[in-house]
Amino acid sequence: MIEEFKNLTQEEVEVMYKVPVLVSILIAGADNDIDRSEIKQAVSLSKTKQTKAREDLINYYKEAGKDFEDKMKVMIQQYPVRAEERNPLIISELERLNSILPKLDNKFAQEFYSSIKDIAKKIAESSGGLLGYMAVGYEESKLIALDMVKDPAK
Repeated sequence: MIEEFKNLTQEEVEVMYKVPVLVSILIAGADNDIDRSEIKQAVSLSKTKQTKAREDLINYYKEAGKDFEDKMKVMIQQYPVRAEERNPLIISELERLNSILPKLDNKFAQEFYSSIKDIAKKIAESSGGLLGYMAVGYEESKLIALDMVKDPAK
């Protein structure tokens, strides 16, 4: 467990480690179809974040990124197939961050928040548009801001 999580319960720690997968599934599946390019993008991001994240987050992403693709596939199976059934469940999980982030060091919480928004944006851009680049679909655009999570800077 990373140092920043010392004030959290075991359940809260587990939520924190699930967040990158939850965000990935939420955004990738917003249009009801989690396609291969979105899964590949999520896995790639999890690897990149282990070395290129903000310095305070590297240890977090090293832990959260272990077996990322397997975790993502397992979690996809655990949720309903249809977005209108799946998304409210994932949103509810992500809303738990609103009680967890205030327990963390404020700088870490803000960097974490920015980082998960970055994940959402990159996954949304990974599918669709001209040759699959730089386009965010309508369903994804409604979720990409992760409005269910309060900005810890405010």
